[in-house]
Amino acid sequence: MVAYPWLASATTRSPMLIALIPLAQKLPWLIFTLPAGVITDRYDRRKIIVAMDFMRGVLTLIVGFGVYWSATQLPNLKHVETSHPTHLKLYLLLLITALLFGFMEVLRDNSAQTLMPSVVAEENLEKANGRMWSAESLTNTFIGPPLGSLLLGLAIALPFFVDAGTFFFCAGLIASLTGTFKPAIVKEERLSFRTEMREGFTWLWKHKLLKSMAIILGLLNFCGSITGAIYILFAQEVLHTSVFVFAVLGTAGAVGGILGGTLGPKLAEKIGSGPSLAITLSLFPVFSVIVGLTSSWEVVWVAVAIESFFAVLWNVITVSLRQSIIPTHLLGRVNSVYRMFAWGTIPVATLFGGLLVTVNVHFMTRVWALRSTFLISAVLGLALVAYAVPKLTTSKIEAARSSK
Repeated sequence: MVAYPWLASATTRSPMLIALIPLAQKLPWLIFTLPAGVITDRYDRRKIIVAMDFMRGVLTLIVGFGVYWSATQLPNLKHVETSHPTHLKLYLLLLITALLFGFMEVLRDNSAQTLMPSVVAEENLEKANGRMWSAESLTNTFIGPPLGSLLLGLAIALPFFVDAGTFFFCAGLIASLTGTFKPAIVKEERLSFRTEMREGFTWLWKHKLLKSMAIILGLLNFCGSITGAIYILFAQEVLHTSVFVFAVLGTAGAVGGILGGTLGPKLAEKIGSGPSLAITLSLFPVFSVIVGLTSSWEVVWVAVAIESFFAVLWNVITVSLRQSIIPTHLLGRVNSVYRMFAWGTIPVATLFGGLLVTVNVHFMTRVWALRSTFLISAVLGLALVAYAVPKLTTSKIEAARSSK
């Protein structure tokens, strides 16, 4: 979370080229989710996760060696705001590996979400998902970024070699799970790949609530990802963060995520699932405006922490709902269709954000061109609130649970 974007900004200062890297990583969510769903419903989900983690470890080693061999050609990491030529070979390595990481992430994450109901009883899904996301937030954004910053300060390639080691460790950890995680076969004859994909798509499209949730999350991710592509440039040029401060900024997501994972289920139970989702949607444009107008990284830290709390709350409610109402034999495919709608907008928004800054620098300062992405995101977020809130009420969610 620290080393990759910081390295990308050290290879080029072009907002469009920076945006292409996260676009490549998220493009598979648009083009590969449906096939990934069929694969998840055909094969042992534990083995899929192990294979993807192992392959991501190998891929990260390749990036690490590429960075190691190119280290002398890169600018001083403490002064990456200054203009410098694009280091094409290393940039292309980041672009290609980002795409490959994306394909592996789609298959791995879809298998992981589908695996959960095989491990946890249905009545404990919200609690289990909350605990899992709390642990993920703790390690992924609280421990990881400061450690990445420290390693980056020691040697630019070091974070990537350590990262590769964690992938291999995770593969071994998941491999140690006991039990059978292959989906139950419900038909004597396996259908064609295309037919099985259509089954998952049709089931989701006929389910009014889950279809609405998928579309709404896709629009929400579109709004958020407009700014995601150029966030590293915003942090460096508007907030003037060092690599260490950028890492500290990353801990905001952890603090919010941990609290959201532990307190989120209790909040949802107290005020209802519908109001919890409505608050999440309503706060997004508010904090987009705050972040877009401030020059203080401390203010951004607080805004991101609160946003992360409600983002995890959203996940606890919606993922647990899907896991409890989607038939087991369709879980992988329906999840993949849902995530295609929900995540498929991210590469489109990433491209839009990069283009937005590239065009706006001709009409305003570069700083305001970077700020403009947050303000436009806020306007779109307000429109989404008006559209989405009436569709996500507690009564509709509870009716979906009871009619499964």
